[in-house]
Amino acid sequence: MHIISQFLFVVLFAVAIWQFTKKCRQIKRNINLGRDKKITDRKSERIKNVLLLALGQKKMFRNPLVAILHLFVYGGFIIINIEILEIILDGLLGYHRLFSGIGGLYIFLINAFEVLAFLVLASCAIFLVRRNILKVKRLVSSDLNGWPHDDANYILIAEITLMSLFLIMNSCDTILAGRGVGEYVNTPTTHFLISGVLHGLFNGLSSSALIAIERSCWWLHIIGILAFMNYLPYSKHLHIILAFPNAYYASLEPKGEMPNMPDIQKEVLMAMEPDAPAAQPELDQDGQPLPPQPFGAKDIFDLSWKNLMDAYSCTECGRCTQACPAAGTGKALSPRLIMMKTRDRVEEVGKNIQKNKTFQQDGKSLMYDYITVEELNACTTCNACVEECPVSISPLDIIFQLRRFLVMEESKAPQEWNSMFQNIENNFAPWQFSPDDRDRWMQEA
Repeated sequence: MHIISQFLFVVLFAVAIWQFTKKCRQIKRNINLGRDKKITDRKSERIKNVLLLALGQKKMFRNPLVAILHLFVYGGFIIINIEILEIILDGLLGYHRLFSGIGGLYIFLINAFEVLAFLVLASCAIFLVRRNILKVKRLVSSDLNGWPHDDANYILIAEITLMSLFLIMNSCDTILAGRGVGEYVNTPTTHFLISGVLHGLFNGLSSSALIAIERSCWWLHIIGILAFMNYLPYSKHLHIILAFPNAYYASLEPKGEMPNMPDIQKEVLMAMEPDAPAAQPELDQDGQPLPPQPFGAKDIFDLSWKNLMDAYSCTECGRCTQACPAAGTGKALSPRLIMMKTRDRVEEVGKNIQKNKTFQQDGKSLMYDYITVEELNACTTCNACVEECPVSISPLDIIFQLRRFLVMEESKAPQEWNSMFQNIENNFAPWQFSPDDRDRWMQEA
């Protein structure tokens, strides 16, 4: 029986790892569809960002209660799953409680895992109440209608189920150990802190019934973990993984600083000093001039790989939209939706490539088909969304680039903007006053 069990486990484990790796490679390919962007500076600050923002969840603690609950879920779930190593080795080797021989340390670790499991379970239950009964505004807005709303609930229910299976498994296991049944003698007979409380539910059952429950929980727990692992790449909870690289590669420039466009600077230099080395066109591998790049971005291919990683890292928590003054006044803009739409477009392009081996034009683009001009023009560029994001995403950078394409490639700036542009060009300021008249108010004061 052990041989059959080991064989099934090996097949299940291998298929799960293969599927997860396959999807991760697809996501990596999709992210690399964006323009190249070199981010190699200030490594010590970037490592600090990873420790504070991704691992320490610094920004979450602006709301301490929610932050602590989230820390229980995030940290607890990751730490608890250290015990998966024992389950995997047990499954591969046909053993039971392989690490129990380390004695007191093993009891301490399982007790710690059980306390964390209970905290994860309780926190997820509270989050379900917040979403579905209290209906916290940013968690039930129209942005999340359909799959995004269901996705969040599925994950919370899955985590509650996995933690419950873990505790029930331990409870039955220790009862069987106390009875000296078969291989369960390897389990410490000490009552664990949380699962020991459940003994009253199972003490009256026969040993065969307890074995059936324990084995069922063991299998369902590992199947659930492997299923959860393969669900992650399709879910907003991919941020569990991508929060770390995303925090590392986050912009370290002052938030109010609008990045210049090297392509524009090069165009000006070509007009002013056409013989300057920096004005010469870039060449391809055959020494031929590369075609000029569009100003700004119309589709995901014109965005940087970091923008696309941002889209995959979005937690859909809505803190960006909650802080957005445009969204707060009823405008069409939702920074959260900008990220979700960008990810949807990347996924659609990825499926196109998967089907056709290379991208076949589908007549769609990120702008117009996913994100509207009204949304882009509503942005005040205040950086509130960037400041609020707990995983260092910048919806504003995507808005910048799409809006630049609108203005510079398609000449679709609002009339009010055109007046401002004209004033800056003629008067070196947004106002309709000549430079000579600008300071006259001081003389008249």
